Amino acid sequence: MKIVVLAGGISSERDVSLSTGAMIYRALKNRGHQVVLMDVYLGYEGSLTNLFDLEKDWSENIGVVKETNPDIRMIKALRKDNPDSLFGPGVIEVCTQADIVFIALHGENGEDGKIQAAFDLMGIKYTGTDYTSSAIAMDKSISKEIFSYYKIPTPAGIHMKKGEKFTWSVYPCVVKVNNGGSSVGVSIVNVAEELDAALSNAFAYGNEVIIEQYIKGREFSVGVIDGKALPIIEITPLVSFYDYKNKYQPGSAIETCPANVSIELAMQMQRIAEAVFNALRIKTYARMDFIMNEKNEIFCLEANTLPGMTPTSLLPQEAKAIGMDFEALCEKIIESSLKKYEAGE
Repeated sequence: MKIVVLAGGISSERDVSLSTGAMIYRALKNRGHQVVLMDVYLGYEGSLTNLFDLEKDWSENIGVVKETNPDIRMIKALRKDNPDSLFGPGVIEVCTQADIVFIALHGENGEDGKIQAAFDLMGIKYTGTDYTSSAIAMDKSISKEIFSYYKIPTPAGIHMKKGEKFTWSVYPCVVKVNNGGSSVGVSIVNVAEELDAALSNAFAYGNEVIIEQYIKGREFSVGVIDGKALPIIEITPLVSFYDYKNKYQPGSAIETCPANVSIELAMQMQRIAEAVFNALRIKTYARMDFIMNEKNEIFCLEANTLPGMTPTSLLPQEAKAIGMDFEALCEKIIESSLKKYEAGE
C-alpha cells in the first residue's frame, strides 16, 4: 500500500508526534509498504513525482523527544510560504496519492478533529476515529459532561475561560489545559497560594482550563481497539507525577503490563474503558487514562484518540502483552481504519 505517515505540526506535542511518526514509518516500511513520512506543517518542497518510489529514509533526521516541549515560534520561522496555513508545501497533494494516511499527530490541529474534517471533505482516507469524536474527546470539559451522563466515574471539576471569575476551595487540586495533551501545562496545586501560578502556566497553552479534584492513587492506562480493551498498564513515575518529562524520557517511570491488580479490578477498568470508547463515539482505537485511589475506586481522567507510539508509549506495550508486536499493531490500526470506510462511516 501507499501510505503517508503524517506527523509534526505546531502543537506543544510536536516532538512526540515526530517520534511517533518515525516509529510508525519504519514499522510500515519493514512490512513492505511504500511509505512517506511528512511533517504536516513544514511539508516537502522537492518534486512530488513518484515520491513513493523514492529511495529515501524519511525518518533519518528525527531525534528523540526532549525533556521540554518545543518552541513553536522557531518552527513557524522555518516556513517559506504562508505560516498561518497548517498544511505545508505538497502535503495535500501527496496525501491524495496515498491509499491511506496514518495520522501520527498529537494535540491541537491533529487530535482535535480539524485534520480529519479536512480529509473527509477531500476524500482522503485516514487512520483513527472521525472528526466528531476527535473533537469531543479532545475537549476535557465536554468529555466530563458525557462521562457524568453515562455514569462513568471521573474527578469532579470546573471549566473556566481566561478572565472568567470562579470559585474553588478544595485542595490539593489539578490544573490542566482543557484541550491539551501529554500533560503539557498540568500542575498539582497543594494550597490556594499556588493556584494563580498554575492557572498562568495552563493559560500559556490555551484559553480554557480545567480545575479538578486531586485524587491520590495509582495511575493506569487502557488501550481499546475496535471496542475491545487491551490489558491494563500501570505507570509509576520515579519522581513527581506523570508529566511531560516522565512520559517521554526513558527511565523516568516504571510501567507494568499487565498491571499488578486483581482480575476483578482489571476487568472493571477494562469495562469502563470500553464504556468511554462507546460514549465518546470513538472508532478504531484509543487509550483511556485512569487513577485508582486507596479504596480501589476507579476514575477515568480522559480519552486519547491518537495515543503516542514512541519507544516509551503505553499502547504498544499493552498490545505486546497479548502477543501483538509494534509492526502488527500498526497493521491492525490500518486494517481497522479501512473497515470504517467499507461500512460507509
